[in-house]
Amino acid sequence: MARAVETNADLAIDLNADLGEGAGDDAAILDVVTSASIACGGHRGDAASMREAVALAHARGVVVGAHPSYVDVEGFGRRRLDVPADVLLAQLLAQVRALAAAAGAVGSSVRFLKAHGALYNAAMVDDGVAAVVLDAAEQALPAPLPVLGLPGSVLERSARERGVDFVAEAFADRASAPDGTLLARSEPGAVLTDPVEVAARAPGLAARARTVCVHGDSPSALVLARAARAGLEAGGLVVRAFLRA
Repeated sequence: MARAVETNADLAIDLNADLGEGAGDDAAILDVVTSASIACGGHRGDAASMREAVALAHARGVVVGAHPSYVDVEGFGRRRLDVPADVLLAQLLAQVRALAAAAGAVGSSVRFLKAHGALYNAAMVDDGVAAVVLDAAEQALPAPLPVLGLPGSVLERSARERGVDFVAEAFADRASAPDGTLLARSEPGAVLTDPVEVAARAPGLAARARTVCVHGDSPSALVLARAARAGLEAGGLVVRAFLRA
């Protein structure tokens, strides 16, 4: 079966943002990025916000992905929860399908899956959690969804073993730990807020990733998104979605 994910042979790079979280100027950020992971009810988002975010993305030609999480509105999905695998899978399936329904209502569709927060971090290092995320990617919709994650992670290895499309991701506004995982937000320097620094480091991220993320929930999200895009383009990279239209 032909893969939907494009290669990086022509030095193209995707710029994605996590949106639909009620935290920033989604419309303005969507003018900058080429794909968007939309919160679908686990940590943020409801039917109205999902429909609005997908409509904004669709109008701009931005590729839409599902951004499911632990069911943890209070903790913004940033607390790792001890959830049985079957329960977690049911939660993720419900979230992705809810977003798919919202997308279908505006003539769009869900094209990839990117876990949020603590679920994302757990899937990078934990075989069991990675398996559940991949189960969700394979089962939520009629066709399997590509999954985003850190290069060299457990999720990448598991996805390749199962034949699920994996898209390596790097973060323009987050620092990494020596083992390649994201540095905990509680650590000094973990969250980058200087647009000059973000622009400068963005081109180097393309060497190991197919998509670069900027978070949409920070006060300076729009400024950082613009800085990341400017940095990528200044580095000679073509910014475009990692999926074919």
